[in-house]
Amino acid sequence: MLRYSLRRTLHSLIVLVGVLVLVFLVVDRIGDPARLMLPADAPIQVYLDLRAKLGLDEPFFDRFWSTVSGWFVGDFGDSLWQGVPALGLALSRVPVTLSLTFASLVVAIPLALLLGTRSAIKPGSLADRFLTTVSLTAVSIADFWLGLMLILIFSVQFAILPTSGFGGLEYLILPAATLTLRPIGRIAQIVRSALVEEMQKPYIRTLRAKGLTEGQIVRKHALKNSAIPIVTVAGDEIATFLNGAVVIETIFAWPGIGTLFIGAIERRDLPMIEACVFVVAIMVIAVNLLVDLTYARLDPRAKIYD
Repeated sequence: MLRYSLRRTLHSLIVLVGVLVLVFLVVDRIGDPARLMLPADAPIQVYLDLRAKLGLDEPFFDRFWSTVSGWFVGDFGDSLWQGVPALGLALSRVPVTLSLTFASLVVAIPLALLLGTRSAIKPGSLADRFLTTVSLTAVSIADFWLGLMLILIFSVQFAILPTSGFGGLEYLILPAATLTLRPIGRIAQIVRSALVEEMQKPYIRTLRAKGLTEGQIVRKHALKNSAIPIVTVAGDEIATFLNGAVVIETIFAWPGIGTLFIGAIERRDLPMIEACVFVVAIMVIAVNLLVDLTYARLDPRAKIYD
């Protein structure tokens, strides 16, 4: 287990460095931060002084080596936009994003398991067709459209929830509801598919012959034995929450790392972009590693240790 974890972590870190290098090369080639930070009519000398202050007038390979060497000691430099250490600012936004992610998952996973299990017990029934339609609809609705519709209904029309911001529970409801719908539909579909296949296996007939009810069979046996694809999709949804909630955070002015990332991109703030990519990538790596280790707990036949 330890050897496998270390090997996976090493591979992930190599990928992480590759992603950061790619981000550096792309951002360095597509814009001049000094131009963006100054007014359009700024004197040329002011522009040149700012480039010198930011180190943008140094040769490309000098800037590249200085940046890469800083990554290995956790130094991403100061944000060109806010003038504070970029990594510290990115890390300060993580709890805000995690709070939104946690609230969405607490609702999405239990509901998805309930809907998927209920559909799988009697496949082809009216309840199954109805719940399948609901889950497919949930998957098909675009998050940004749903967020705007929820604002229109609950904030503009009825004025019972705030349109945006961060604070108490009332600020969390709309963005969490927006993020929750799609994973409910996706996970419910996987739960149904996995359970329908599992319920057709010979050992299920044996359990029925012993007098166990369908509910007991599903809860104690079938659900556990079909958990690997469910865990895979759930892990994928968690990773999506961590790196894909940018649009939702922007719509609801949620001050998470996604909003910070968008602001950094708009301002060509390379240190801030790199820090955001680094933090999100570390969280995604941790989620993927946790999912892989969960496989071994659920199914010892999964030879992940070799």
